[in-house]
Amino acid sequence: MSKPNILICAPTNTTDIERKAIRQAAEKSGGGNVYLEEEPKVAAIGAGLDIFEPCGNMVIDIGGGTSDIAVLSLGDIVVSSSLRSAGDRLNQDIAAYVKKKYGLLIGEHTAETIKIEIGSSVVGNRQKETQVRGRDVVTGLPKTITLTSDETAEAMNDTIDSMIASAHDVLSETPPELASDIIDRGIVITGGGALLDGISQRFSEVLTVPVMVAETPLDDVAVGSGKLLEHIEELSKEK
Repeated sequence: MSKPNILICAPTNTTDIERKAIRQAAEKSGGGNVYLEEEPKVAAIGAGLDIFEPCGNMVIDIGGGTSDIAVLSLGDIVVSSSLRSAGDRLNQDIAAYVKKKYGLLIGEHTAETIKIEIGSSVVGNRQKETQVRGRDVVTGLPKTITLTSDETAEAMNDTIDSMIASAHDVLSETPPELASDIIDRGIVITGGGALLDGISQRFSEVLTVPVMVAETPLDDVAVGSGKLLEHIEELSKEK
């Protein structure tokens, strides 16, 4: 019985030791040829960008644990950055805000539900509110408060600012020719964080470049992995 080929996506800042450990784990699990690729590269392919062209593409992949930002050209990453500020951190921001302002303890699952249902990255962009149930810090008893979209924007502001600052650094290190392409083509945001209300607007205002949300941000890495694995297998057959 032949062993299946495996393609695993990893953040751009993964060390050689971490990559080796990932590869060994995949091989021990029964994989044949094991390939490792950077997550933003795979996400860009899944989002429909032709990264193999001799022009610049920029992608911002906001996942759960990491945000990966990369400029790609000729099938490879030219400049990239990876930071541990992403969806999970935004959940923690909301939980910390609710605890500080209302003295209410909530779990990460509740915080994520708040983010999805009423969350916004821009104050005044979304007029929604929700009832939040948790445990009172002082009495230890159940308590309910009302939280608004504007409050979630305030809670998540610093983390979103750090993502934008990282994207700014990547753009400032991009070669002029590729930067010109990005101004024309715009930046694509993918990953679960791309679904946050107003996120493309926040990036666009600071970076002064058009920013678009991918059509299927939740599926792009999976779709891109399938496409890239087919491409790799075809190349290996040709050899």
